[in-house]
Amino acid sequence: MSWQNNPVNGLLLIDKPTDFTSFDVCAVMRGMLHTKKIGHSGTLDPMATGVLPILIGSATRALDLIPSHDKTYVAGFRLGLRTDTLDITGEVLSKCAADVEEALLLETMEKFKGDIMQVPPMYSAVSINGKKLYDLARQGIEVEREARPVTIYSLTLDEYDRASGTGIMTVSCSKGTYVRTLIDDIGNALGCGAVLTSLRRTMASGMTIDKCITMQQAQSYKDEGLLEQQILPIDTIFECHPALYISDNQTVRFNNGAALALERLHPPVIDGVKQAERLNADIYKDRSLYRVYTRSQKFLGLGVKDGDELKVFKRF
Repeated sequence: MSWQNNPVNGLLLIDKPTDFTSFDVCAVMRGMLHTKKIGHSGTLDPMATGVLPILIGSATRALDLIPSHDKTYVAGFRLGLRTDTLDITGEVLSKCAADVEEALLLETMEKFKGDIMQVPPMYSAVSINGKKLYDLARQGIEVEREARPVTIYSLTLDEYDRASGTGIMTVSCSKGTYVRTLIDDIGNALGCGAVLTSLRRTMASGMTIDKCITMQQAQSYKDEGLLEQQILPIDTIFECHPALYISDNQTVRFNNGAALALERLHPPVIDGVKQAERLNADIYKDRSLYRVYTRSQKFLGLGVKDGDELKVFKRF
């Protein structure tokens, strides 16, 4: 099968296994789907598992347009330990007995909720002066990093064993948050240190773990000729935006990049609902994005309201 001619487009949600990089998963999926045009949203470390959105074909153009980059993680931790990577896989820098009461742990965690500043770890893909931090870290070089604003929407303690200093937290956070750093910061605030022992992403950009398939399942679907049926349509990514349905003539104009007069966006009833009812004042705002469909409900792309016109924002 030709890689260049394969028309597969859409979103595939993979439950990334441990010891795989996000790039590894993309490489495997390129082989399974016989297409080169594959990317991913939200890098996961090799030790991490969970939701990894894979964008295929023309869906790769949606990477920078994903409406939300918020994520949720289930994180295992151990108190009384510090490593160079801030997780259990790193070289041990210090170790001590940690006898922390649960009440004190909860009180300390509370301080890290909301808007906080966080310094990216040296073992990360952040670039400084054109060099990846993890490349510098592997050379034994540590550079100064500026703290960045992130948001911890919620932080709960799910399990905790005081005797071993181990437990599990659930973290809901904004884009750019490093859970390893969060655990390390909590450990430092407690005065004993802490490392990440496991990490599972259960939600990314509104896509949840229950919608994912494993790599093994993907291989089984491929063997049965059913893998492409697991691919979600591109517009799944943009379900938070209102939908507009346009006429055949308007479809031609939209595909040619022309703006459409808003007052004419009134084709026949779609699914029993008049188009005019969809265009109510609450959603009819300047710079608002809309999913644009044909009469037959084929997704064309995103449109943006600009005055009395709907302009092409991105075609798919």
